[in-house]
Amino acid sequence: MKILVAVKRVVDANVKVSVKANNTSVDIANVKMSMNPFDEIAVEEAVRLKEAGVATEVIAVSAGGAQCQETLRTALAIGADRAILIESNEDLQPLAVAKLLKALADKEKPELIVLGKQAIDDDFNQTGQMLAALAGLPQATFASKVEIASGKAMVSREVDGGTEILSLKLPAVVTTDLRLNEPRYVTLPNIMKAKKKPLETVKPEDLGVDVTPRLKTLKVSEPPKRRAGVKVADVNTLIEKLKTDKVL
Repeated sequence: MKILVAVKRVVDANVKVSVKANNTSVDIANVKMSMNPFDEIAVEEAVRLKEAGVATEVIAVSAGGAQCQETLRTALAIGADRAILIESNEDLQPLAVAKLLKALADKEKPELIVLGKQAIDDDFNQTGQMLAALAGLPQATFASKVEIASGKAMVSREVDGGTEILSLKLPAVVTTDLRLNEPRYVTLPNIMKAKKKPLETVKPEDLGVDVTPRLKTLKVSEPPKRRAGVKVADVNTLIEKLKTDKVL
């Protein structure tokens, strides 16, 4: 079984981002970049399935600039067998990424496509769902457990009321939640091995996909600073304060 895993290069989760002075976007100059945490979980799950003998090959794919090769090398160090970079300097939005992944899936014919449920930079939470719709595949989002057997995937997914269990006929699309696994620490020997693994580069036009942005960002601004809290003597004062400060 072949597994395709999508990964995205984002600002590291531990970095405090700031908005550019012209309010056009977030400033990422000289900022540490890493693999999207949810995508790291997706790679780890795919590698675990391979280690369990369920999968035979794990392919990591990323769409973006040439710098995304670093992110793909991380996926290879975790345990992916090969990587594909869809290189583009356009502002790749969820629909464009879904179309690129669909075109690549048509070429590679994976039995399972795994993505993080969302990226921590834009928080769209759309790509996996769009990909499933475009490819006509069953999907399970927010997965907290994945089991593969007899051509089916049993997926436990996070819902508001607890956990929902779905049975999907392969091929299928799965998006990962935080509780699915804990990604392994990438060791130096595996980083060195990753440098020797194949990394292919293609262009959107090679896949026949138009990635021209459909959405235009008008303005990016930081959220308003929270006002300092105050202490009140009793409940009546609290209620009066809420009324006069127009909270209620």
